[in-house]
Amino acid sequence: MTRPRTMAALLMAALLCALTAACGTGTGPTDGDRPAVSIAASDYLGGAPVYVAQERALWAAEGIDATVTTQPTGRDALNAVLGGQAQLGVVGDLPAVSAALGGRELRIVADLSRFSDWRLLTRTDRKITGFDDLKGRRIGVPQGTNVEYALSRMLASARLTTADVTVVNLAPNQITPALARGDVDAGVTFPSFYDPTRDTLANRYAELPFTGYTARTLLVAGPEASEETTTAVLRALRKAQQGIAADPPAARKAVLAQSKGALQADYVDSFQPRYAYGATLTPELLDDLAQEAAWAKTAQNLPGSADRTVLLKHLNPTPLTAADPTAVTIR
Repeated sequence: MTRPRTMAALLMAALLCALTAACGTGTGPTDGDRPAVSIAASDYLGGAPVYVAQERALWAAEGIDATVTTQPTGRDALNAVLGGQAQLGVVGDLPAVSAALGGRELRIVADLSRFSDWRLLTRTDRKITGFDDLKGRRIGVPQGTNVEYALSRMLASARLTTADVTVVNLAPNQITPALARGDVDAGVTFPSFYDPTRDTLANRYAELPFTGYTARTLLVAGPEASEETTTAVLRALRKAQQGIAADPPAARKAVLAQSKGALQADYVDSFQPRYAYGATLTPELLDDLAQEAAWAKTAQNLPGSADRTVLLKHLNPTPLTAADPTAVTIR
């Protein structure tokens, strides 16, 4: 009489064990039962380590199954994180600062790269030979991105503000045709559009170089990102950054392969060496974020505090500290 009951109990225990194995990870089973993590990247070189990690299968080596989606800009990558479509995002510093001031739930977990080779693009017939010549001009810029902040620093170098110019909100790929048509007198866009603008305008092309702003590419985490998988992602990205330093030509090939035509070889060869890669969290990062936050509060009429100690709460050093304690010098 007890045997059928015993067999039923054993079957039930086996079923519960199977269900527990299937549901035990918060992200669900993946290939080889590796935890899954979704990353929203963007097709500019500041996030090149993500492409290198993808090309060289570094995610699996760290025990995770990463899905990378490419967004047009860092602002779009941030929106994917804030909207729950991705757990981690590769974004510019200004979108991250704006989200923090707006009270959005995200944490900066690493400063992935730095870049300061900016250009103001214009035409020879506009006779803009210095930033002080921008007063009263129409300037195209993708608002809400760190490119907009670059423009503000260019204007500030000539003691001008956006009140002294007419800012035209354009997508990054709209700056070149707007200049060609004469809709704007000048434009600031992502470096990948410098050479196409030169080719389009030909002998009408002119530019003003600017190094007064260091743009930072950040890795941000949304509320669904676990510290364990974020640490694994950072370990993979640090290996990718080491690979970029050890063999730059091979790294550029990996970036081109993963960009799937979004980036051109001449641009990658020319500009990738101009980025300083290395996942860190430093006091200098926090100082720059505070300066940007003070500007964003005025320019974008955002709430929140630009105070350095308040912004510090939007940084989460735990995953990077676990990946490499020497990379975190902020306290």
